Amino acid sequence: MSLRGYSHKFGDDVNTDYIISGRHKFKTLDMKELAKHVMEDLDPDFYSKVASGDFIVAGRNFGCGSSREQAPLAIINADISAVLAKSFARIFYRNCINTGLPLVECNTDLIDAGDELDIDLEAGVVRNLTKNIDIPTTPLPAVMLKILSEGGLVEHFRKYGTFNFD
Repeated sequence: MSLRGYSHKFGDDVNTDYIISGRHKFKTLDMKELAKHVMEDLDPDFYSKVASGDFIVAGRNFGCGSSREQAPLAIINADISAVLAKSFARIFYRNCINTGLPLVECNTDLIDAGDELDIDLEAGVVRNLTKNIDIPTTPLPAVMLKILSEGGLVEHFRKYGTFNFD
């Protein structure tokens, strides 16, 4: 599973209310509409800057706060292909895998805003094409790669009618 795009950089402790503000997430269930407001409290122009396949890159503790699934779903619907961070809040991490959003734990100090990245989730490497360096990642277990490749846990269950991780 390989992903390619450009980085949009944020700092530490980006909570789910920064990802999608409560003033938006309780007004609609339309994820395409919510996606227009992703990260806007940290960067009001974020949605207009993002191209399909781009990445959110952050520091430590990305996704802290509320455990609602609107945050990863809004990111997915903004056409972000993955989030890279030094660490993730655990509930956010599971919500992302369950909804089909890849997360990559790595040293994001080696990535600047606008860098072009190529991520190989199976090999566990982020290639920073702008800087011509490889950044090792914490590899995802095979079961998580399978869930992601099928679009999330619900899609996996629809496909197999059960939890099939063979």
